[in-house]
Amino acid sequence: MMGESGQGSNKIIVGIVLAVLTFWLFAQSMINIIPVMQKDLGVTLGTLNISTSLTALFSGLFIVVAGGISDRSGRKKLTYIGLLLSIIGSLLLIVSNNATILITARAIQGISAACIMPATLSLISSNFEGKGRQRALSFWSFGSWGGGGLTAIVGGAIATYMGWRWIFIVSIAVTLLSMFLLRDIKESKAENLKKKKFDFTGFFIFTIAILMINIVVTRGQDFGWTNLLTITLIVGAIAATILFFAVERKKKNQFIDFSIFKIGAYTGSVVSNFFQNGIFATIVVTNTYGQMARGFTPFQTGLLTVGNVIAILVMIRVGEKMLQKMGAKKPMLIAIVISMIGMSMTAMTFLPDLAYIIVVFIGFLIAGIGIGMYATPSIDTAIANIPDDKVGIASGIYKMASSLGYAFGLSITTAVFGVLLASNIHLAASIGVLVNVIFAVMALIFITKFVHHSEGLEEVDSTETKQVSKDLAANQN
Repeated sequence: MMGESGQGSNKIIVGIVLAVLTFWLFAQSMINIIPVMQKDLGVTLGTLNISTSLTALFSGLFIVVAGGISDRSGRKKLTYIGLLLSIIGSLLLIVSNNATILITARAIQGISAACIMPATLSLISSNFEGKGRQRALSFWSFGSWGGGGLTAIVGGAIATYMGWRWIFIVSIAVTLLSMFLLRDIKESKAENLKKKKFDFTGFFIFTIAILMINIVVTRGQDFGWTNLLTITLIVGAIAATILFFAVERKKKNQFIDFSIFKIGAYTGSVVSNFFQNGIFATIVVTNTYGQMARGFTPFQTGLLTVGNVIAILVMIRVGEKMLQKMGAKKPMLIAIVISMIGMSMTAMTFLPDLAYIIVVFIGFLIAGIGIGMYATPSIDTAIANIPDDKVGIASGIYKMASSLGYAFGLSITTAVFGVLLASNIHLAASIGVLVNVIFAVMALIFITKFVHHSEGLEEVDSTETKQVSKDLAANQN
């Protein structure tokens, strides 16, 4: 294992953070430049909303697969594959002039993120121990959570003063730097992991279910909620979801290894992470509303998130210290409540411009406090007690929850915003943002039920973990 500090480990941490930032440079920046891209490319708002959520959706679909591949083929190797795909996706966006190229590029970037996220988490797990791991996870969270706010500002400035395509030129440069910094990191894989056939059936059913749900959420208003196509998609999504669980329960080799969820803390961390990302996704409504109704530029809406970025960067390390002193449960619960309050403040669209700007700035700052506090306790709780040969899959599921939570949060809030837009844009934005309260309540329920006060302090060879290890071993025989 690598030490807790030192020049080599710091260089690796920076390389990993930059790898994670490549995702946010094309994901978060995208939500801040929708009006500019719509005018430049001449595509519909609905198409842009689909392309905005598509990266998170594809990331969520493929991230578990990528996590399993990283365990077998090598976590460094898959990180590099993800970075190369990031470059390809960014190049396509730079030359894009129609919806087809735009959507293709976003899908490739989603697969890129699916490779990078679990592979880099697994590299941290295999190269750092104890407090050194928690420190590395905190910096990983700087890229994963803090990157959202940072790239909103950077992307907004670039789009306003240089043109939106330059965002993806910068993304390529960051990607190349990350590849350079990670060149000396030792390869990491699960050496004793037996080869198994990939569960194509489970993956296919899961993909169909998620795609149908996403189409209903993003295009239901356009199709009409009572339209035969919409109703068919809803029924199909429900049927596919039921079929997925029915088929997977009978298999030893599952697309999603459900035995991992016998560790209660892992379940609470993963599910609350899904809803926490849903809370954060409501930022897209505030940004779009600010530009459409208030006349803000992308850079100006980005500036509104400065407090969010600073708070996240500060509170991630605070969350790490809280984890070490009091365990994971308390900081996670407090963090969700703070995030909800902060994001809800951006729903005060009835205020005049100056007052609205002040309240939104403070709201984003408060939300940043909650997001930063939540990050390290949640991630460490998720991976601390997972067997080494399943770290990649467990990390993949955790990040799948992030990606799908963000995709569905974004889809649901923009759908609500779109439904009410024609009648009153101010009311539409307010209600769209307040959807985050529902996400917060669900997150609080799962943390309360599954995460215990002592978890996250250190690796504990608990009864749950022992049983899971036995189940995993049985599945491989």
